[in-house]
Amino acid sequence: MKKTESITEFYTRHGHDYQKSGQFNVYNREEFICDSTSLPPNRRDFYKISMIVKGSGVLSYTDKSIVINKPSITFFNPFIPYSWKPTSKNQTGFFCLFTEEFVNYNLKNESLLQSSLFRVGGNHIYFLSKESQKLLNEVFENMLREINSNYANKHDLLRSYVQIIMHEAMKMQPPETFYKNTNASERISNLFFELLERQFPIDSPNQVLKLKNANEFATQLNIHTNHLNRALKEVTGRATTNWIADRIVKETKALLQFSRWDIAEIAYTLGFEHSSNFITFFKKQTGKTPNQFRKEITSVS
Repeated sequence: MKKTESITEFYTRHGHDYQKSGQFNVYNREEFICDSTSLPPNRRDFYKISMIVKGSGVLSYTDKSIVINKPSITFFNPFIPYSWKPTSKNQTGFFCLFTEEFVNYNLKNESLLQSSLFRVGGNHIYFLSKESQKLLNEVFENMLREINSNYANKHDLLRSYVQIIMHEAMKMQPPETFYKNTNASERISNLFFELLERQFPIDSPNQVLKLKNANEFATQLNIHTNHLNRALKEVTGRATTNWIADRIVKETKALLQFSRWDIAEIAYTLGFEHSSNFITFFKKQTGKTPNQFRKEITSVS
């Protein structure tokens, strides 16, 4: 049964201690023995952009697999299960990892979660021309220098580098050499996550979630609720309601931090008829009321 691999587990798998703290880290691939370490087909609790300069392997995500044997760049987020099986030695390149904390409100609205590069069901791999490879190599080298600098606003600069990488990729055509994996549960799970993610971010107090519970998602997918729940349990180890609750909590935190909407407005946009139900839900999930969370995050910033 597949699960979500934590960032700490990712480091351990590659023979590293998770010593670097913070919301963003960048590395050379050769530091992480990528030529001999396979990644099982799990979701990860972080975002990852990986640039392969030299080496080959088989990358699989959702119901697709592709042989990578030339320079490429890939994009993954916590909703996309993927695996990697190296098929050559002496692999080189770069990769960066970043957490939800790094994905600020502006970046999320402007490009990141809206882009097919990260969206479930979108294109996540692109092969590089010599010109793109040269440009992206310089960007990653700049990020390697910047992550170790003392510049007070370096995370803003790193977000700009991430957007440069994304814009360069969006100029490219995705490969047409995929081969399909046949797994009904994975297909249903991927469709569910695409439907879930399409509803976010919430941009206006007048925008209201249309799909709020397992029954509504199952109806949209034209399957029984039990069928949807079994598929998600098989693929992720978690129930439909857990995934919906997690996503609503994540959006709640963003709205509490980055908007000036009152609690009643936030509750309404997230599909709660009464603010009291919303407050009870949020406290059950986080241990804090929405106002407590907002005061804490405001005092930190």
